[in-house]
Amino acid sequence: MPIGWSALRVSEALDEVERQIDAAQPFLDAAREKAKEARTLPNLAGYMDERLAWIIRQIDRITYVRDAIARARSVIPNEALEAERELSNQLSLM
Repeated sequence: MPIGWSALRVSEALDEVERQIDAAQPFLDAAREKAKEARTLPNLAGYMDERLAWIIRQIDRITYVRDAIARARSVIPNEALEAERELSNQLSLM
């Protein structure tokens, strides 16, 4: 059954989302390290340590976004994607 949306455009959008996340990763890693350092400050109140730990957990959740991208890719119909790529290649040769 044909789909009414562009598998190729969705695939390309997912590629761009992934590139943006890859670009952000070094900053997220640095933020995680700063939060970890803050947790080692002397006499840090327990309630503040809990909040810093929560920040670290939230930064680590970027893996959920990567998993969501993979799940989105997995439901793009391969036949439609290949057909659109072929058509795009043929049009670029004209």
